[in-house]
Amino acid sequence: MKIGIYGGTFNPPHLGHVTAARAAAELLKLDKLLLVPAGLPPHKNLPAGSPTPQQRLEMTRLAAEQTGLGGRVEVADLEVHREGKSYTSDTLAALKARYPDDELWLLMGTDMFLTLQAWHAPEEIFALAGIAAFGRTEEDTEALFSPQRDYLYKTYPQARIFTMTIPGVVDVSSTELRAQLAKGGGGHLLPPAVYGYILRHGLYGTHADLKHLPLAQLRPVALSYLKYQRIPHVLGTEQEAIRLAERYGAGVEKARVAALLHDCTKKLNMEQQLELCRRYGIVLDELEQKALKLLHAKTGAAVARDVFGVDDEIYHAIWWHTTGHADMTLLEKIIYLADYIEPSRDFPGVDKLRRTCYEDLDKGLLLGLEMTVREMTDMGNPVHHATIEARDALRR
Repeated sequence: MKIGIYGGTFNPPHLGHVTAARAAAELLKLDKLLLVPAGLPPHKNLPAGSPTPQQRLEMTRLAAEQTGLGGRVEVADLEVHREGKSYTSDTLAALKARYPDDELWLLMGTDMFLTLQAWHAPEEIFALAGIAAFGRTEEDTEALFSPQRDYLYKTYPQARIFTMTIPGVVDVSSTELRAQLAKGGGGHLLPPAVYGYILRHGLYGTHADLKHLPLAQLRPVALSYLKYQRIPHVLGTEQEAIRLAERYGAGVEKARVAALLHDCTKKLNMEQQLELCRRYGIVLDELEQKALKLLHAKTGAAVARDVFGVDDEIYHAIWWHTTGHADMTLLEKIIYLADYIEPSRDFPGVDKLRRTCYEDLDKGLLLGLEMTVREMTDMGNPVHHATIEARDALRR
């Protein structure tokens, strides 16, 4: 297996890191790419007020999910948890012990490549891994790469070096980016979920008021709560909610807010969900105490109200988006159905359900509820009483 190691302070991880990682992984045909945030960088001091190592680790995880590499990319936390300075030679030794039979390649940009001989224990680095250096254009880098390659080959005979041009890499200065963030800009240079995480935690001098976020900031903040594979679903639910709201005369902005936040606690496990229920005083029935799938609607509604200050109409639309209930409001119907029929959904009968929803909202809602009851029954799973009550009310 060929494994790439891409380390850095990732303060913050930006689109330059993401585009370089993606392109290098494809050019080198890597089987696995490890992103390794530094704990205590040996070559420079982190600026005052920098995020904690754990926060940089979490941002790197969010960025990794947006490389488009799927299961081939992982984030390694060994430097964050190691005491002392994060020397690359130590990291490579640990990874070689973990992957003794695999081929390691250390990825780096132009500046790092040109100073490699000044790193701690460079001979150990060359013994443990090949070096893959990337630059943005042939004109910018080859004149620098060529003499450095020659020098390294002569000085370290065991060296394996691969230099490449990646013209699509986004050119970002982390220092300038942090300055832009402090002034209210810079979001366009970050993966959306990373930008949302920064706003949520007030990092780099940002001061977003989470209870009064404009939609342009609410969207990345909402995405920062999600696993990457759920992002297309949430964005699709937002777009479907807009169309349904416009079709049936509901408030479009409220529909968008509810859609963006409806799965904000979806990635939490059972223990975490139950902890939120205790924190917010959510009383669960017997089925809800055992069914993880049902809890995120209730905890998500509570977080949406507590953290983002949503009103009761949006709160209840999120609360009921999984089960429905009898006599639903217009917004509750829209969020329930937008979640059900958004464009990435693909199951038998979804096209008919979509058509019905835009012909008659209540007929679409009834059809959706009946499909849910039938599916759960066929699988031998209990159906929540609120879903049965919603179906029966519409039948009447």
